Amino acid sequence: MNVDQLSINTIRFLSAEAIQKAKSGHPGLPMGAAPAAFTLWAKEMKHTSFCPNWINRDRFVLSAGHGSMLLYSLLHLFGYGTTIDDIKNFRQLGSRTPGHPEYGAAVGIETTTGPLGQGIANAVGFALAESHLAAEFNKPGYDIVDHYTFALCGDGCLMEGVAAEAASLAGTLKLGKLILLYDSNNITIEGNTETAFTENVLKRFDAYGWQTIRVEDGNNINDIQNAIKIAKAEKNKPTIIEIKTVIGYGAPNKQGKASAHGEPLGIEEIALAKKNLGWEYDEEFYVPEEVKENCRKYCEEGKKAYDKWNDMFKEYCSKFPDMAEKWNIYFSDELPVDLLNDEDFWTYEGDMATRASSEKVLNKLSKVIPNLFGGSADLGPSNKSVMKDREYYSPENPSGSNIHFGIREFAMTAMANAISLHGGLRPYIAGFFVFSDYMKAGMRLSALMEQPVISILTHDSIGVGEDGPTHQPIEHLAALRSMPGYTVIRPCDTHETAAAWYLALTRKQPTGIVLSRQTLPLLKETGKDALKGAYILQNCDGKPDIILMATGSEVELIYKAYDILTEKGIKVRTVSMPSFEVFEEQSDEYKESVLPNSVRARVAVEAASDFGWYKYVGLDGKVICMHGFGESAPAGELFKKFGFTVDNVVNTAIEVLNK
Repeated sequence: MNVDQLSINTIRFLSAEAIQKAKSGHPGLPMGAAPAAFTLWAKEMKHTSFCPNWINRDRFVLSAGHGSMLLYSLLHLFGYGTTIDDIKNFRQLGSRTPGHPEYGAAVGIETTTGPLGQGIANAVGFALAESHLAAEFNKPGYDIVDHYTFALCGDGCLMEGVAAEAASLAGTLKLGKLILLYDSNNITIEGNTETAFTENVLKRFDAYGWQTIRVEDGNNINDIQNAIKIAKAEKNKPTIIEIKTVIGYGAPNKQGKASAHGEPLGIEEIALAKKNLGWEYDEEFYVPEEVKENCRKYCEEGKKAYDKWNDMFKEYCSKFPDMAEKWNIYFSDELPVDLLNDEDFWTYEGDMATRASSEKVLNKLSKVIPNLFGGSADLGPSNKSVMKDREYYSPENPSGSNIHFGIREFAMTAMANAISLHGGLRPYIAGFFVFSDYMKAGMRLSALMEQPVISILTHDSIGVGEDGPTHQPIEHLAALRSMPGYTVIRPCDTHETAAAWYLALTRKQPTGIVLSRQTLPLLKETGKDALKGAYILQNCDGKPDIILMATGSEVELIYKAYDILTEKGIKVRTVSMPSFEVFEEQSDEYKESVLPNSVRARVAVEAASDFGWYKYVGLDGKVICMHGFGESAPAGELFKKFGFTVDNVVNTAIEVLNK
């Protein structure tokens, strides 16, 4: 047995034994796809554990994240710091080898995967980032950004709609440095794919504008390597390589069966597989010395590639100092401008919808933050998300930094995650707030990975009006607020919108900026205080009798109610509360100063579900909210019908006080 084949079998048995020890996991993919993965990592992928965060490394995405032991075995063999003890601790509490790959858990994991299909969209995002940065930085003779993105997927990934969205866009954008290895074994949890998935995948991808290649024998590493070489030679089309494999290959009683997919093989079956594949070692979790040396040799080749690039990069920085300075700006976590103390950034005039406010803020930012990179799901004119001084990205103009994502909310969000993970760019995306339903699975992974992806979410309430309940978000604020590690900001005017953008650009987690369609007044009291999440907008002398609080368009209602209630002799405090999450991060003393526990009479107003508000209004308070879906009618009529009026706020406040 040659050493490459021995290395492949090492991956198979490290995987199978880790899963057996955990009594949980998916051995089928690692055993079937080990030849393809090893061939890629050893022979065709540019990477090095000596500098694992090298910006010009090729990216590898295990879209079929249930096969995580394949990746952990590769990380161990190629020196990324995943130890045998880590592998033995697979799927255990506190492990660096969780059930699905998690970004940050171990060095070498490029993105969190597991929810099938999203990894394919991640790969498209990585490839898009590479293409744009190459156009921004490369000079003749100095291709400092020049790497491929590889993804390994299975049948399940290709059934998910997000994969179709992303693949369609990748073909349109002609992302030639994107290569998808398709582990085609015709098995899912429920059995053979004939039950639900009989399409010709390669014909589908051909229609998307991809190059398509088929490898008939997933154990033939020469054919696999030749296919990857052909894929890398095609510069104007992404490539999918369908590699026909046998799930659970080598396990004589389970290979090719659904039982190999998602459960341990069993001790006896592992022993039979070892005999079947000529594995001569009795010790569990064993890595033969010749395999260690073989992988060490491949690691040295990766280091040589890195050293060569590093020498070129130093020369590049010396020859093009302006580009070196630009590079440092792009790849810094810090903003290149002091927005907090920039008077112009905080200065605005006139009443306007907060979607228009966001446009004004964004276009100030586009002049001082060069690596903003983003776009909308075909709604740029409606959600005001276009940087007017920038061009659009296209295959002919990859230096453009506005993106046409098309009507692909889910893929857009998953792509943005990878653009953020890639490094060098600050991604933002945009859509109608109601379609955050389509984005949420991607937003959840943004939060899980702590990636500061900014989502512009417009048409935020029944203020959408005539489009009706299908386009009027009701429960969506509550849904996003319920997500750990996600910041929701619903500003009431342009000042608060500037604060929302500042927070989004400086927080180490994703942010949704939720914006109105209808015009809102610019209030003299708003401003930087919004950076605390909630603050006193209008106050009274001494202890207030009642506190009115609201977000977004409903702040205007409590603002006007203040005068009426004050004239009635009631001591009122109004609180603008654009972000629950940011407010909760403030000190207990500050929170008490805004919402003192001694004031039990409280009214909150928000044209959405009341879910989550009772934390702030308490048992004695009341929420003016939506209790069902909206209707199709002019916005003004809807606000009156559903009780979002100054009169109703006043009457509700008096009712609460009278209790």
